[in-house]
Amino acid sequence: MNARCLASALVALSMICPAGSAYPQGFAGLGSDAEGFAVPRRGVALSFPADHGAHPDYRIEWWYVTANLVGEDGKQYGAQWTLFRSAMAPGDRPGFADPQIWIGHAAVTTKNHQYVGERLGRGGVGQANVVAVPFQAWIDTWQMKGTQIASSDALANIELNADGSDFSYTLNLTATGPLVLQGDHGFSVKSENGQASYYYSQPFYQVSGALKIDGADIKVSGKAWLDREWSSQPLAANQTGWDWFSLHLDTGDKVMAFRLRDDQDGYISANWISADGRTTPLLGAAILMEPVRRATVNGRQMPVAWRIRIPRKSVDIITQPLNDRSWMTTSTPYWEGPIAFKGTTSGVGYLEMTGY
Repeated sequence: MNARCLASALVALSMICPAGSAYPQGFAGLGSDAEGFAVPRRGVALSFPADHGAHPDYRIEWWYVTANLVGEDGKQYGAQWTLFRSAMAPGDRPGFADPQIWIGHAAVTTKNHQYVGERLGRGGVGQANVVAVPFQAWIDTWQMKGTQIASSDALANIELNADGSDFSYTLNLTATGPLVLQGDHGFSVKSENGQASYYYSQPFYQVSGALKIDGADIKVSGKAWLDREWSSQPLAANQTGWDWFSLHLDTGDKVMAFRLRDDQDGYISANWISADGRTTPLLGAAILMEPVRRATVNGRQMPVAWRIRIPRKSVDIITQPLNDRSWMTTSTPYWEGPIAFKGTTSGVGYLEMTGY
């Protein structure tokens, strides 16, 4: 990255997470001014493959993949690949007049270590972007690239790669189920005040590929989940951060759940995704999320193990992280790592926590 591009990215990061501000209000621009940007509207139908691409008239956006992996060595691993887009102004323009800033995060998690990489990029100069057809998302040499076959969705088959100073990975993801619209047909409410995003997922990926960790090559396989969101609306003033879960149940069913913490009971939303892709919203007391164990992570106490109950589905599970200290040492730090769970059912998933 040249000096001018880096300076622009750091300006954007200062807007995303100003000095002294709480991490959650700044995470990926969620605490920034939305004036002049488009905002999500209920009843707007998502359109594919167009909505796989970038939406530069919205303030913030991300393409987010998490993978629960098993190595040929029998060990558990996690992998993350994320591309954030944050706009200083709506729209895109050629060259350095472009107001789009791009941030890439990648990680590999083992039982004892969290390997983290970060990239900063400027739009308009080819360094980072996302195009819908043929699908490709990139920042520098990191790529998420579609390998579409006839009549399939553009995200049905993707190749993923990233690297850091002491890790790299190349993963192949194949969807075995449909895209899933979160919330109300893709309109996902985040607070009682009505803040919302457009949100959909592909939770049905099977994964094969390889990791390289400290110079050692490890073949892996497993499950992955892609989340897509875009919005322009900040969190509510009393919201301090969030806890987000993606769960792969051994039954083939999936669960997406998040809790946006505030000074009262928090705002909870979740979605039960049947093995065939049908969805059932889980609102309010339909899902209960309770921390059961805390750990000291980067000098702060964090709830790394959780009890999750979904009474109508007879689900009562306890989650445990692969690594308590799955800390993302990025410009805006947060906790993100693979989990496993047991109880009335078992499985694997991912947990993300911000604002602690």
